[in-house]
Amino acid sequence: MANYIVTGCAGFIAARVSEMLLDAGHAVVGLDNLNTAYDVRVKLWRLNRLRGRDGFTYYQTDIVDRAGLEGLFNSDPTAFDGVINLAARAGVRASVEDPHAFIDTNVTGTLNMLEICRQHAIPKFILASTSSLYGAQNPVPYREDADTNLPLQPYAASKKGAEALSYAYHYLHHIDVTVFRYFTVYGPAGRPDMSMFRFAKWIAEGQPVKMNGDGEQSRGFTYIDDIARGTLAGLKPLGYEVINLGGHEVITMNALVAMLEERLGKKAQMQYLPLHPADALVNLADVSKARSLLGWQPQVELAEGVTRLVDWYLAERSWASQVITA
Repeated sequence: MANYIVTGCAGFIAARVSEMLLDAGHAVVGLDNLNTAYDVRVKLWRLNRLRGRDGFTYYQTDIVDRAGLEGLFNSDPTAFDGVINLAARAGVRASVEDPHAFIDTNVTGTLNMLEICRQHAIPKFILASTSSLYGAQNPVPYREDADTNLPLQPYAASKKGAEALSYAYHYLHHIDVTVFRYFTVYGPAGRPDMSMFRFAKWIAEGQPVKMNGDGEQSRGFTYIDDIARGTLAGLKPLGYEVINLGGHEVITMNALVAMLEERLGKKAQMQYLPLHPADALVNLADVSKARSLLGWQPQVELAEGVTRLVDWYLAERSWASQVITA
């Protein structure tokens, strides 16, 4: 059995990673401040599935709170095997509106967790980064060796800073670091500010489906379980590696709406809006590095994953239909 710290444990990816660690017999200390970046009811649903499980300990704390973190871990004699730092402010549009929150969590928070690793001799650090680092100048599909020095939004810039800090701590303090650049992730209890949750809710509840652009922009989607499995595969010693994870099945937004319409048995009321300047027209990963280093291969096809998401939404509709998606 190993002991892991998982930050952002009520978040979409972190909650599933925590579940898989517990299923494998490991112990998890979960940190989450339960902020209101999106509807907290979704976070509480995920967190409540973890609470009470053997091996899970939860602290409601903010990774930006340096003194609080140091006090927490100075009082805990546990020897930890790794930090899986998935706490983040995410979203390209939101980062334009509130850039300070993104720098605080994604840069300062990452620095604080790296310091916890240094102070407590924790050998492994996993960082959640983002495909948003790949700017308009990079060829598609995006490779890890592409130039990411020209981020297009504060969100991407904050993650570039987090990656740079992680490398510095690897170089100076010999912490083994795996950086995952996640592409579009979906599944049950996903983020309500992302397209899959929003479209499913809007169609199911007969609300207008707000589409920025003409709907022909495309995304590569990967199911949450595949992303969590890939993240855990990165716990092995790798030195310092940046690895794309996700985006293996590409679909246009219009085709995604049609898929959801079929499963929900309802027609969407489309409302086309101007394309947001922070949005990308295409988002497609080259995941050959994940295959070669981690033996990672997605297992859940998009058709199956969308069905699971719709089934979850309908089962949880009494409260999920009230979740704020705007």
